[in-house]
Amino acid sequence: MAEPVWTPSEERVNSSQLKKYLDATAERIGRPMDSYADLYDWSVTHVADFWESIWNEARIIHSEPYRQVLLGEKMFKASFFDGARLNFAENLLRYRDDYVAIIHWQENASPTRLTYKQLYRHVAACAHGLRALGVEKGDRIAGFLPNMPEAVIAMLATTSLGAVWSSCSPDFGLKGVLDRFGQIEPKVLFTADGYRYGGKEFDSLGLVSQIATQVKSIAQIVVVPRIQESPPRVSGKSVLWSHLVSNPTDEITFEQVPFNHPVYIMYSSGTTGKPKCIVHGGGGTLLQHYKEHVLHTDLRREDVLMYFTTCGWMMWNWLVSGLQVGATIMLFDGSPGQDKFRVLWQAVQDEKMTVLGTSPKFLSACESAGRKPNEEFDLSTLRAILSTGAPLAGANFDWVYTAVKDDIQLASISGGTDIISCFALGNPMLPVYREELQSRGLGMKVEVYNDQGTPVVNEVGELVCTAPFVSMPVSFWNDPNDELYHAAYFEHFDGIWRHGDYVKLTPRGGLIIYGRSDATLNPGGVRIGTAEIYGPVEAMDEIADSIVVAQKWNGDTRVVLFVVLKDGYHLTEDLRARIRERIRQDTTPRHVPAKIIAVSSVPHTLNGKKVEIAVTKIIHGETVANRDALANPESLDQFVGMEELTH
Repeated sequence: MAEPVWTPSEERVNSSQLKKYLDATAERIGRPMDSYADLYDWSVTHVADFWESIWNEARIIHSEPYRQVLLGEKMFKASFFDGARLNFAENLLRYRDDYVAIIHWQENASPTRLTYKQLYRHVAACAHGLRALGVEKGDRIAGFLPNMPEAVIAMLATTSLGAVWSSCSPDFGLKGVLDRFGQIEPKVLFTADGYRYGGKEFDSLGLVSQIATQVKSIAQIVVVPRIQESPPRVSGKSVLWSHLVSNPTDEITFEQVPFNHPVYIMYSSGTTGKPKCIVHGGGGTLLQHYKEHVLHTDLRREDVLMYFTTCGWMMWNWLVSGLQVGATIMLFDGSPGQDKFRVLWQAVQDEKMTVLGTSPKFLSACESAGRKPNEEFDLSTLRAILSTGAPLAGANFDWVYTAVKDDIQLASISGGTDIISCFALGNPMLPVYREELQSRGLGMKVEVYNDQGTPVVNEVGELVCTAPFVSMPVSFWNDPNDELYHAAYFEHFDGIWRHGDYVKLTPRGGLIIYGRSDATLNPGGVRIGTAEIYGPVEAMDEIADSIVVAQKWNGDTRVVLFVVLKDGYHLTEDLRARIRERIRQDTTPRHVPAKIIAVSSVPHTLNGKKVEIAVTKIIHGETVANRDALANPESLDQFVGMEELTH
């Protein structure tokens, strides 16, 4: 039997908000609950009662009460809190005092702070400016911004009006932005004039000018100075941030909308084409994030929470929801590799951080750089490290408990953009086991199905969710009959949410994740769709065909691109460099493959689809049973024992 690498003290368990919630729930329903397992079982068998209790715990600000908690017995299109009317931003802005709301660290600049009172006033001014531009309920507003306070302010101003926020990181290339914003047709685009990363400055305005030309819906561009004090105008459509917020006010008229009214549009990875635009409702996001912050992370008003993220990843949305609790959230804008990976640990010390969110890739990089944070910094306030984006390897656990802190909760968490939250995450009442996620989330009826659709324990299978939960997508954008939405999650196991992860449910209730069960790439925790790489690569004159996969490598995954060259061309180092640069320009630096290898042909199915999963299996030494489905099964043989993949 495996031994835990960390066990919470009795005092820590009993003082946790989760334990207090467990005891209060047991008393309220008149039923003993001796463990988290008891509470979890109740939460997934009494779904409506559970989410109603979270509504009450969160003290959701609303103008109209709900008539019924859950409508619909089936998962697909089940809805919650019918009749309720509320505003997302109003719930995140419930505190309006002198407590610090946001700390901002950026490269080559001193840290800045905003109190809750200041944040509220900035949002009020921004909302007033957006109203003056004609922004109304249901309009889409886009952010092409670094991780800076103005991004949070613009999002809160947008949602205060009942409009819908969507954002991309500024390191996206033109095609990546157009594939996203081009679908949702935003009325206003917020952008910075540029960003800093790794000691370099990158201009954004040239790209924004192209975006504005091709996305015809954009009526106004708001430019936030970042690398210049007075950036030039992008076009006749652009104004500076200072102009938009030039009429200060202390009042916000929070537009009251239904529980499921859209608040965010997130994006799938775009594996088979353009990214799917996933619409999330405000009410479900509030409740899910409150549960995860307060009960699973034990977040309180006095905490300082940081997650290293860009505005293009759902962890940014998750981080910002910490405002609902009244905690201090820290925004970090720049490279975590600064000062040989010391900068985030410096932030922990200087800002007395209590919860640090990161990824396996960062932890591995710190170890490779020889960092020993417990010898270099005062980490006395840090009580939890959260990690997501990829499974935490055993070596990551070993390094944290040796080089960071021996009394710390290392919580591997996992969910996705699809649910803007987690299926499995940390738990302040439970021990931490090496390579294991501590628990399934309350209210998330997560099971593991084998290929026959039978629930299994202690066997590897598909992660599924078999009961409705509040943060299921409202819809996909431009999917009026919900055909894409249903196909994405509910077709594989009829009516059951299939998430696309291969996992094992341990007998003690934890989860071990073995990776994606589809072809989505996930190096360093960044979801990458294969189609986003195929587009720019196969547009090059030299390339006849290509296939891209993720190879397990040094405790993470790396992107490997195989290319078929047209007659007369050879894969020289110059061509490799040009392929990488083309991908970087059209997508993001994170899409650039670690290895580019020439092959004679790419395996395709009989109807012409590339078979990334088959190639992935072969390069990891697994067999492909169903070769009959391929038009050219002999093409798989060249990937067996390929020497280029050993270094």
